[in-house]
Amino acid sequence: MENLDLKQMSTMVDIIAEEKGLPRDTVLNVIEQAIAAAWRKDNGDRDMNVRAVLNTKTGEADVFVAREVIEAGVGYNPSTEIPLDEAVKTQKDAKLGDIVEEKHKVTTFGRVAAQTAKQVVVQRLREAENDAVLAAFEDKIGTVVTGTVARVEPKLVRIDLARASGIMPRSEQIDGEYYTVGSRIKVFIKKIERGDRGAQLILSRGNAEFVEYLFRQEVPELENNTVEIRGIAREAGRRTKIAVMSTVPGVDPVGTFVGSRGVRVQAVMNEIGDKEKIDVITWSDNPSEYIREALSPAEIMEVKIDGKKAKVIVSEEMQSIAIGKQGQNVRLASKLTGYDIDIELATAKPKKKKQNVEDALLSALEESEEE
Repeated sequence: MENLDLKQMSTMVDIIAEEKGLPRDTVLNVIEQAIAAAWRKDNGDRDMNVRAVLNTKTGEADVFVAREVIEAGVGYNPSTEIPLDEAVKTQKDAKLGDIVEEKHKVTTFGRVAAQTAKQVVVQRLREAENDAVLAAFEDKIGTVVTGTVARVEPKLVRIDLARASGIMPRSEQIDGEYYTVGSRIKVFIKKIERGDRGAQLILSRGNAEFVEYLFRQEVPELENNTVEIRGIAREAGRRTKIAVMSTVPGVDPVGTFVGSRGVRVQAVMNEIGDKEKIDVITWSDNPSEYIREALSPAEIMEVKIDGKKAKVIVSEEMQSIAIGKQGQNVRLASKLTGYDIDIELATAKPKKKKQNVEDALLSALEESEEE
């Protein structure tokens, strides 16, 4: 077989598996995919459903072409379909809708097909290695690690994590934050996304969980459950609202998170950027009180709740503060509390007409004359 020695490939299965740190079956499957691709290149077309089986003891290989059995006498695609009268020649019990396979012995490949096989092996092994490395990160999902910016692209940033690499899409970045190649940054391991092109590690700095993780590094009271985080609403690069509570009487939850002279909250801001403001509020199981806290620093006159909707009454002076710049404050408060919040101005009460001194004296004189 030109430029492709199956016997040599058979003996290489165990060597490659050990060298790459991959399961033997994975490596064997990769080589069989390469053989199938090479045979398809020489003997068929890309529409064919071809699989290969390699005997690692003898170095021999067979390919099987799968086709669906269809009614005889109708137009069909010979690459993927076979008429019933032909199918029964190789499989006597074949019936319409069945998938039958034709076996072919692999003998030789042309130069182009052999090159195709080599490309498939290299590509599939690289994908298998990547999948194996990412599998090691399964238990690290939900944690923060330090990586190095490898490449900055218009829609994403590629981060090198030493043993693996991941991507941080624009939607997971902090608004207004700039990344330079070679710089070291902390990233939140959000998930492993698997698709047609293999597995991909998705990283984030813009999600709420990243802020929560940073606070857990700064607030030791979270570990012993003295205080708890009950909710976080975030617009990365702009503002974050975090609702906290205490489980121990006498412990100030907000003060615990802010820290002495604001040292704890400042440590978090140093990581996410000073442009992003952090509001630490007290959580309450009373919806009305919780909404009041969530809308801070605005002072609220009244909260009327109807189902999951809340009508919040404020003075004219507090209206812009309650709504926030471009609606940010009320939007985050709504996300934090789970209520659809509507800000309304308090209705001005009609003022009583004031009497001047002369009118008051005149009224008194008129009353005394009537008596």
